[in-house]
Amino acid sequence: MKEFMAVLAQNGGVVFGILGAALAVLLAGIGSARGVGIAGEAAAGLIIDEPEKFGKAMILQLLPGTQGLYGFVIGLFIMFRLNADMSLVEGLYLVMVSLPVGIVGLKSALYQSKVAVSAINILAKNEEHQIKGMILSVMVETYAILAFAMSFLLLSSVTFK
Repeated sequence: MKEFMAVLAQNGGVVFGILGAALAVLLAGIGSARGVGIAGEAAAGLIIDEPEKFGKAMILQLLPGTQGLYGFVIGLFIMFRLNADMSLVEGLYLVMVSLPVGIVGLKSALYQSKVAVSAINILAKNEEHQIKGMILSVMVETYAILAFAMSFLLLSSVTFK
């Protein structure tokens, strides 16, 4: 146990830093993949009967995908801070930095996909009001953006020696 603790103290910082980058990308990416898939199913149902609405439906399908991009960017920024000599505390800090964008991205992409499906239904039934559905879907994005901003601000606000 003593040896494990010594290895953790010496190398745990970079291990936890890598975990932080992975969590940001994985959690937000899983949410976006599921969200884009859910909205894509609805879009596919629409374009079977009205293929001319493909472009508008695709925009609505892509909206839940942005959370994955936010997680990827934070993951990259965390990766740029990694070094073999970083302390365990710094590595744990990077895990914590990843959590806002990762967890909010995981959930908000799913919620946004539900609103995007509703917007696709608006597009199917009353195309002239489709932008209203898009606006409703984009409102969910606000919270993903806030989580991205918090992860970014946390990442840039603390420096370690």
